[in-house]
Amino acid sequence: MSVVLWKVLVAGMVAALPEEKAVLTEPPLVPPPITRTTPAKVLVELEVVEKVMPLADGVDYTFWTFGGTVPGRFIRVREGDTVELWLENHPNNKLPHNIDLHAVTGPGGGAASTFTAPGHKSRFTFMALNPGLYVYHCATAPVGMHIANGMYGLIYVQPKAPLPKVDREYYVVQGDFYTDADFGQKGLQPFSMKRAIDERPSYVVFNGSAMSLVGDRALKGKVGETVRLYVGNGGPNLVSSFHVIGEIFDRVYTEGGMRTQENVQTTLIPAGGSAIVEFKLNTDGTYILVDHSIFRTFNKGSLGMLKVEGPGRKDIYSGKEVDEAYLGDESVATSLKAQPAAAAAAVAANDGRALFVANCSMCHQLEGQGVPGAFPPLAKSDFLATLSNTKRGELVELVLRGKTGKVTVNGLEFNGVMTPVAGLDDERLAAVLSYVANAWGNKAPAFTADEVKKLRAALPPLPPPPAPAH
Repeated sequence: MSVVLWKVLVAGMVAALPEEKAVLTEPPLVPPPITRTTPAKVLVELEVVEKVMPLADGVDYTFWTFGGTVPGRFIRVREGDTVELWLENHPNNKLPHNIDLHAVTGPGGGAASTFTAPGHKSRFTFMALNPGLYVYHCATAPVGMHIANGMYGLIYVQPKAPLPKVDREYYVVQGDFYTDADFGQKGLQPFSMKRAIDERPSYVVFNGSAMSLVGDRALKGKVGETVRLYVGNGGPNLVSSFHVIGEIFDRVYTEGGMRTQENVQTTLIPAGGSAIVEFKLNTDGTYILVDHSIFRTFNKGSLGMLKVEGPGRKDIYSGKEVDEAYLGDESVATSLKAQPAAAAAAVAANDGRALFVANCSMCHQLEGQGVPGAFPPLAKSDFLATLSNTKRGELVELVLRGKTGKVTVNGLEFNGVMTPVAGLDDERLAAVLSYVANAWGNKAPAFTADEVKKLRAALPPLPPPPAPAH
């Protein structure tokens, strides 16, 4: 059969396929599963937009994007589909761009066919031969710079026999960013080619921003639900050690393929790679998404949250059951009233710092300096400098009940989660608050157990827990 005749036959087969327009979603959302059982011709339209967006609190960056978001829009097609892809380069952009989809069998993954100048659009067609989760990215020179500025996303080629149904699906992609300034320096930050070549990122984040999956933007779930995360790594340089603190992945589709591994704690995702992870939400609480190359999480921004509502399961996770002071070779009971005077004096003298180190220092650091852009400082804090009666009550509530959302300290805004500290009786809470209020240059009046008891009793009642989902 001649090449010409073959092309005519293929064109006829494609023309006979039903046509549909792909549903593209912004992160962290995922298009709904494809329910049809036969191939289709699927139209995908992606617009490249160069735009300024937040990279962290008070930090802006000029991103190059597929669809105006980082990562770019999630694309979902079915194994065997014929995909007609249009790449549109917005007329206000300054640079040409293209797209390389790792799901494409063909030269450059489509890059050679989609080099597009500002104000133009290009098209090519490919067949989705292999099921799996694939990265796409810009491959215009310098390739690393285009990827480092946010030009990546995921395309999922759903297998003919789809994966089992789950209650929630989310889209999370890690990326490393390179700015002239260090993490947290305010203002519009330029790209640093030197840092990128040296592989020294200023930021390592999920979904294009250190704030993308925290506070009100956290992923959500309910006890008893199953969750599937489509996780990618845009790079351009770093490998991701993806982990969800407090969860074990029931299944991991390693490297975005169709083979699974069960009961996985942390999964490696290479730059330009992906994984699908699934787990069940067995009890309530806030679960933290991290790159377990852990300094990236607490010092460069790779921290996200999954907030799970519903009735807790004490048989699965009890929470803190005992909080005893430890003095050398003996433990003493929690209540100071039950102890000999000498032991009580020792506990009273040392408990504040010991409790701070055990419960607070991981986030606020040993000297109360906090972590820029993540956790507010306690040292020389304007909040602690003027502890009015109202603020003293707020401080008690913060420790006992935690806080989610924005807080301003020393003129800087932080948007995250403070987890509640459980198991503190009035004496111990007074001790740790007195330590914090008088350490590192803070000079607020000390707390007493009687004061803490009154402030605790005055706290507003908690709202009732949500009704279980049916």
